[in-house]
Amino acid sequence: MKVIIIGAGLGGLCLAQGLRAAGIEATVHERDPDITARFQGYRIGLGERGDSALRACLPQALHPVLDAVKGDLAGERVRLNHRLERVSTDPPALAVAIDRHVLRHLLLSGIGAHVRFGKAFTGYDQLPGGGVRARFADGSSVDGDLLVGADGINSAVRAQLSPSTPVEDSGVRALIGRTPLTERFAALVPGFGTGVSDGEVAMMLGLMRFRVLPSVLNELAPELGLPGVGHYLRWVIMLAPGHPLLARPDLSMREIALELTRGWHADVRAVIEGADRDNSVLLSIRTVSPAERWPPGPVTLLGDAIHATSPSGGNGANTALHDADLLRRKLIDVRDGRVPPAGAVDAYETEMVSYGAEAVAHSLRELDRFRTPATAR
Repeated sequence: MKVIIIGAGLGGLCLAQGLRAAGIEATVHERDPDITARFQGYRIGLGERGDSALRACLPQALHPVLDAVKGDLAGERVRLNHRLERVSTDPPALAVAIDRHVLRHLLLSGIGAHVRFGKAFTGYDQLPGGGVRARFADGSSVDGDLLVGADGINSAVRAQLSPSTPVEDSGVRALIGRTPLTERFAALVPGFGTGVSDGEVAMMLGLMRFRVLPSVLNELAPELGLPGVGHYLRWVIMLAPGHPLLARPDLSMREIALELTRGWHADVRAVIEGADRDNSVLLSIRTVSPAERWPPGPVTLLGDAIHATSPSGGNGANTALHDADLLRRKLIDVRDGRVPPAGAVDAYETEMVSYGAEAVAHSLRELDRFRTPATAR
């Protein structure tokens, strides 16, 4: 069996790791020229489902590295006003965070020879004798038994396989920033996380404090090639649809954030002023939800390509990782002769479409509080 994976995001690389460990041939084709080509500047919460999928797909030798690059989130969730006076405190919580860019590099470990960068997917053809051919912008093509679209919210695979599945723009925009961690900034997040608000604008602050810095791990094992990311503060400001500052193309993301927090405590303003500009961005909050099933065949979808969630209450990365592990297990059934390929893909899609649609619906319910247009300050 040969599996062609389009997209070298978390889900696509996790699937490739799991399949190759199971003795199933898998190659990944990514349109970007390299793994550092695009914005990767924020941490994600790693839930039990995502962690289990990673452990199932990654080689045992990488499990200690996976544990080392996590960050622990523990303690009360504090809510402050814009003068940094405590307003309320939520009960203590416990979770684990991981940096998306570091995790992507870790997922590339050991399979780099099977990942092709600079390969923009343009379409596929189902072959008369079974199987599928993927075509690329450089004129090349590759044949396989299964094509997996793991190419994100703007999936070119989905555009051909399920053209009636739309991308929905919520209108909400997110300012996502990453600021190198100092003692001054760490004091803003004494526990699990911190929310700061003036009653009109809300800013969420969270730590990414690695158990072991990636640079230290590189010294111990240079072959890992992890990015040299230091501890940082991740912050997010959500803007409702139609916010006046969104109509100001002359303003940078940093300038918008500073305008929104005019008059706030100097420590909060310093967080914004000290943000890493290469890893801070204004993002459109868009979603994709699986609805009608596409015709059965040797093509399927994974992760944001078919169930892109809002970051508000969303669980997109964990759901994509779970997709990868689920599809891996279904294809192992094919390898072992327990089910035919078509049956395995159908079983995968039946489960994935159900929990993927619920993940998107949950994230949209959480997003509702940001939909009310804000008043200009």
